[in-house]
Amino acid sequence: MNDLLNLLKGIAPTLATAVAGPLGGAAVSALASKFGVSDSVESVAKAIAGDPAAASKLQEIELEYAKLDMANTADARNMNSKIQESVNAAWLAKNAAYILDFAIVSATIIMTWIVFFKGVPTENKEIAYMAIGSLITMCGTVLNFHRGSSAGSKSKTEEMMKVMK
Repeated sequence: MNDLLNLLKGIAPTLATAVAGPLGGAAVSALASKFGVSDSVESVAKAIAGDPAAASKLQEIELEYAKLDMANTADARNMNSKIQESVNAAWLAKNAAYILDFAIVSATIIMTWIVFFKGVPTENKEIAYMAIGSLITMCGTVLNFHRGSSAGSKSKTEEMMKVMK
């Protein structure tokens, strides 16, 4: 697994993250299919290491992933817009996401204040650090959703397309 991750890190960091993550098996299967080898980490690593066009193939896969990711974000924003524009949507349907977003950002601020200024008992430090890390990640997701730039994503995809050509 380390050989494959080391090969991917420099060429396709997003794929390296996917292979190392919870859906790593599916990512390895997709890579095996792209390189025409058996569905194993070792086979994929050997195929990438032995293929002079591997970098190009991996960048193609990264580009496909970026397109899917952008489409997913666009779908989420579109769904939210439709709910907000709907005359028939209930108050809770229109505001549940915002209530959750507010709760996540508030919890992040409160937890940060507790950890840095109030203090946490020694026996609870690990769980407090884990909680604040999770909250910061969720808070970043909330802020990216509401303040993220789809124009920036579009230009990044266009640049990736230029590199591929």
